[in-house]
Amino acid sequence: MGEVYNVRLEPVGVEFEVHENETVLDAAFRQGISLPHGCKEGQCSACKCVLLDGEVEMLKYSTFALNESDRDGGQILMCRALPYDNLTIDLLNYDEEVLSKSIPVKQFEGRITDFQKLTHDIRGVQIELDAPLKFWAGQYVDITVTTEEGETITRSFSMANPPSETQNLSFIIKKYPDGKFSNQLDSGGIRAGASVRVSGPFGMCFRRENREGPVILVGAGSGMSPVWSILQDQVASGETREVLFFYGARSEADLFHLAEIGSLTAAHPEVTFIPVLSHAAEDSGWEGERGFVHEAVSRRLKAQGLAGQGDVYACGPPPMIDALQPTLFMLDFDSERIFFDRFTTTSGSSGH
Repeated sequence: MGEVYNVRLEPVGVEFEVHENETVLDAAFRQGISLPHGCKEGQCSACKCVLLDGEVEMLKYSTFALNESDRDGGQILMCRALPYDNLTIDLLNYDEEVLSKSIPVKQFEGRITDFQKLTHDIRGVQIELDAPLKFWAGQYVDITVTTEEGETITRSFSMANPPSETQNLSFIIKKYPDGKFSNQLDSGGIRAGASVRVSGPFGMCFRRENREGPVILVGAGSGMSPVWSILQDQVASGETREVLFFYGARSEADLFHLAEIGSLTAAHPEVTFIPVLSHAAEDSGWEGERGFVHEAVSRRLKAQGLAGQGDVYACGPPPMIDALQPTLFMLDFDSERIFFDRFTTTSGSSGH
């Protein structure tokens, strides 16, 4: 185990222990302290902070997340920082509500019970755990599985089920041309019944309770997974807030869960589902929204007089998130009411 050091977080005054071969972020997770984070791989900058005192070694990271000027100024990435001393860290951004609702990261054993082909490139996966997992709607876990050929793969996927379902987890994942996990599902390299190790929960893009204004959900691709969890949790909460659920796809063939969404909206008239197709043929007969999903968000919120109101939860590929951010800025949304989950496709454990 080696040396154990103390970490103090300013300005919140929280303290915890970290082992010398453990990153600051992993140590916080282990002790139930949810610090700002995203990819956990040194690529997104969400966990960037200032090292006020002490020494760390930085594991490999992207200069996009932490450039040379930042590093020279004493900034570090908590997901890449290994301690050599007691540390004092100044958090550049933090959410007191997140800190108050932290859930310790735990390891679970489980097995894949089923999977489905939802569209040509979207798969549904069900996993049964050996013990209940507590999480907030919108969070994700790391899943490790060994293929039939003996290769061990770890990927991050967001739960599609609400937090009330603690042992039978559902996931919606996208198949990429070089995606090992999804391609192994299709090829039979990962079969129903396969054992998995699940670690979590992670993620900052979870449903906030008892807020004012509408709930605005924006998803594309496998971003349906956390958005679907948040939506189910929202309607189960008993809150009567208006919910606008935008989902971006290329064509009608890329839409799925339509029967489930139809049943939910019929039972909860405060929820409006707004599918947006970017490549629907002119003669397809599609009568819904066209274009990119961020454009439809802008049009609908302006038309309904909802610009700058409520909470936005946006989950999906980086191009969607990158297009939506300036759109929400122009709509006068407060950054503290916007929650993103950017689905990366990098190596290692990220990828949703």
